[in-house]
Amino acid sequence: MDRRTFLRMSGAVPVAGLAGWPPPDDWARLRRRLSGPLFRPGDPGYPEAKQAFFTMYDDRVPAAVVGAARVEDVQAAVAFAARHGLPVAARGGGHSYPGYSTVDGGIVVDLSRFSGIEVRPDGRAVIGAGARLGPIATTLAAAGRVLPAGSCDTVGIAGLTLGGGVGVLDRKYGLTCDHLEAARIVTADARPRTVSKTAEPDLFWALRGGGGGNFGIVTGFTFRTVPIADVATFKLEFPAGTQAALLAAWQEWQPSMPDELWSGLNLDATTSNAGGSFLGTETRMNELVDDLVRRVGTPPTERDGRVLDHLAAMRSFDDPESRPGAVAARAAYVGTSRMLTRPADDPAAVVEVLLGAPGVGTLVDSAGGAIARVGVRETAFPHRKAPASFQFLHGATPADGGEAEARCALAVVRDGLGPEFGTTGYVNYLDPEMPDWARAYYGVNVARLRAVARKYDPRGIFAFPQGLSSPGSTVHMG
Repeated sequence: MDRRTFLRMSGAVPVAGLAGWPPPDDWARLRRRLSGPLFRPGDPGYPEAKQAFFTMYDDRVPAAVVGAARVEDVQAAVAFAARHGLPVAARGGGHSYPGYSTVDGGIVVDLSRFSGIEVRPDGRAVIGAGARLGPIATTLAAAGRVLPAGSCDTVGIAGLTLGGGVGVLDRKYGLTCDHLEAARIVTADARPRTVSKTAEPDLFWALRGGGGGNFGIVTGFTFRTVPIADVATFKLEFPAGTQAALLAAWQEWQPSMPDELWSGLNLDATTSNAGGSFLGTETRMNELVDDLVRRVGTPPTERDGRVLDHLAAMRSFDDPESRPGAVAARAAYVGTSRMLTRPADDPAAVVEVLLGAPGVGTLVDSAGGAIARVGVRETAFPHRKAPASFQFLHGATPADGGEAEARCALAVVRDGLGPEFGTTGYVNYLDPEMPDWARAYYGVNVARLRAVARKYDPRGIFAFPQGLSSPGSTVHMG
């Protein structure tokens, strides 16, 4: 613990924004240094500027929101926060489940103005850290390219990539972070760096799955992309009561499928659905899906299969109804996760746990394929051998019982699963109550990640409750 941290914890340093701390003249000097706007409490636009994706955290009161318009603005914000001992929240898409993309009494660095998307003639894409997946997919598609990523239009590229990046094409092409060639980042010394396999490779390694906010504020990325292609998609709805049969059949069927086929499940008390994508003909896809239906043993009540262009296919998987509490561009829900490390010995017992907590919905994403052909230690993402990820969601509106009740329901599922799930979790589905969170999110890579954090942030400027740095000021990426 450094001197500044001790003083803050002991109360010797005033809380940010109270008792004139930092002094008004210091805020004025920061404002003059910025190209983008600085919003303080009471300023026009402050209530909107401080909002992230989740409405549950609207009561948080940052001391300031820096609308960073260039890298120098990010440098100024980091230097100011370090000098005054203020917490910082770097906000990309703002989809942090625990609300880490905003912070009471500190500085929110809003990266939404870093939204540029450039597709180069060689197929590489240079993308700002504030860009969202919807505009990225649209811009790349116009150039005949695709970046394997998620299908939710409003998710930010920064958080997705830094945590690994799962999506509906990753069995064929790998995770989003597997396509990262370089990143631009402002580290704790307020220095901008461009990192790659040959330039500061340890930091580049950590940024591919090591989670957002642990090592600095990323301002941009350079990715390899792949050629665009039409996608065959399918959706199956089975009768209620078939959840265990569907999970049992699916966990045997999916690993035998070609890399071109990705699939997922949607399970709750009344829902027993499967869907997926196939990079091939509709005829061949239907043959593969017929095999799944035979294994389930019960015909679906509804079945749909079609070939769509890439954009339409991705949008078909962006189902707002699967995210409880979603209203327009914002939402109120919480989540947690586990990784399936091997096929479940008793799928019925798994489903009993999944359905045992009212209000919890389960989204399952298949893995394997190209994901598993990258070594567990080659990038910071540790769950290369997992056949699937399980995400658990619960609404957090007052009608749902609020955030506290939602997290209690999630804990019943998260902690009630069998040994096939182990101590695991996906860092992009952060859960502030995850037991042994460092091991769950980073597995065998946690010690190396902590070493990288100490190297680039020896004073713990970027520490936060589930961060890898030692305590100091705090910075989060959401």
